[in-house]
Amino acid sequence: MSGINKVILVGHLGKDPEVRHLEGGVTVASFPLATSETFNKDGKRVEQTEWHNIVLWRGLAEVASKYLQKGKLVYIEGKLRTRSFEDKEKVKKYVTEVVAENFTMLGRKSDFEPTQNNGNTTNNKIEDDFSTSIDETGDLPF
Repeated sequence: MSGINKVILVGHLGKDPEVRHLEGGVTVASFPLATSETFNKDGKRVEQTEWHNIVLWRGLAEVASKYLQKGKLVYIEGKLRTRSFEDKEKVKKYVTEVVAENFTMLGRKSDFEPTQNNGNTTNNKIEDDFSTSIDETGDLPF
């Protein structure tokens, strides 16, 4: 029997997506996502915020770069991945990321008008009043 690696998050972007273009024209976007929960501790309301590293690939990264920006609320589905790398001092570091398989932009449609990208504005409009889903192919549902 194989295991299940599934993550579902609803949170706000901590900064605009950082977009890179790798060899072969592959696009990758990444950003921090904040999720918060509140609970009572000793009769006082406490809010606890967790930060998650989100990574999107190819078409999904392209769509994210056009429509997502700091502070926006999104629903993300993906899987956890942990990778290692060596820093400048040759110390092995580990980072855990959520590799997004799809996302849904939450909020009003005016919240997700395309952002300016390198001085160019795109004329695409999001038609849905409630949310827009994007899957890993990067296709919008309209």
